[in-house]
Amino acid sequence: MIKHKGFPSRLVGTDFQFTVRRENKSGASKILRRERYLDRKPADKKADAGFIEAVWKYFGESTFERGNLDAGRLSWLFEREIIAVTDPFDPESYSALLKISKVVAERSFPDLLKESD
Repeated sequence: MIKHKGFPSRLVGTDFQFTVRRENKSGASKILRRERYLDRKPADKKADAGFIEAVWKYFGESTFERGNLDAGRLSWLFEREIIAVTDPFDPESYSALLKISKVVAERSFPDLLKESD
């Protein structure tokens, strides 16, 4: 499992995790699309925004390996702002390739990505 050195491990001042410390010997947790309903708590929305901002600052539009990025946090953005690059995609692989869908991410988080252009 690749560790993304310098990537924030969590949202500052919270317990919202962005990375995992070590590889799970029984395999990576599955990434799946989680629905984001309109009545989500503001803290959850802030965690999504903080994570997508960290991914954008760290990787930009480049393809990246899942590595030590948290499956739960990726799942809130998967198949929308973060998309699979390979077909077939293995959602239980630490080496799965992903990338930001800039168009969708800009629409979902308009104040975050435009500052980085």
